[in-house]
Amino acid sequence: MQVVSIISTKGGVGKTTTAANLGGLAADAGLRVLLLDLDVQPTLSSYYELVHRAPGGIYEFLAFNEHRIDQLVSRTAIAGLDLVLSNDDRGDLNTLLLHAPDGRLRLRHLLPMLASHYDLVLIDTQGARSVLLEMAVLASNMALSPVTPEILAARELRRGTLQLINDITPYRHLGIEPPPLQLLINRVHPVSTNAKLIHQSLRHLFQEHGSMQVLTTIVPAIETYPRASTRRLPVHRFEYRAPTGRVAPAALDTMRALACELFPAWRDKFASVTGRSRTNGETRSDENGPCL
Repeated sequence: MQVVSIISTKGGVGKTTTAANLGGLAADAGLRVLLLDLDVQPTLSSYYELVHRAPGGIYEFLAFNEHRIDQLVSRTAIAGLDLVLSNDDRGDLNTLLLHAPDGRLRLRHLLPMLASHYDLVLIDTQGARSVLLEMAVLASNMALSPVTPEILAARELRRGTLQLINDITPYRHLGIEPPPLQLLINRVHPVSTNAKLIHQSLRHLFQEHGSMQVLTTIVPAIETYPRASTRRLPVHRFEYRAPTGRVAPAALDTMRALACELFPAWRDKFASVTGRSRTNGETRSDENGPCL
């Protein structure tokens, strides 16, 4: 089971959109996917329509060590995509975990019980430094950090997210290695010269940082992503073919390329994903495509 935390100490960089769309594509590729919503503002929990809502959520999982799947896991309308809802409305979990002896390691200890049920777990997190964020990173095989092509965003990445990775290195004494950090440059305007220059500067700034990798895939700033979320659809189902004359690739191609880059062992599965969807009786289809 692969566990990926979507992290940033800066809000508004696209963590929830990345988690939802990556999860949707992986589920359409035939993987068993679980989304964990650790954000007090539960945007991911309402991203997709639910066909079954579990009585519990992330609070019961972390506060009471609830291990019964039927009590924790809600099912989305996307086949193969499940969700543990955020239901910590008052933000009590941060205080609870801060004072618990195993606080930062609790999720790491609980996740193995899900290994027989899921191939991929994606953890959406708060856009601020917290015990919950550190706990998510320590439970992960990989950390994925979206960053927008702005110098201020790059500075916050260095000050916040990279510092977080450095601060948890003492856990190596317990045999826990900090996960590799993958940097996803997000919301790049395809025709903006300034955005392209900043994008190149970000790559140069971070390419020699030993604890992270700048991904080749970039996510363009196009209206398709918010429009797909409004329709409560994975973006690859909403746009499987780029409009004529647009520079940016189709959302299907972007998300497929991102998934292949992050999880090369599943490349064949991702390559088989098309724009096919069944929503309100509508069926769309497209040809299979390679991982770019």
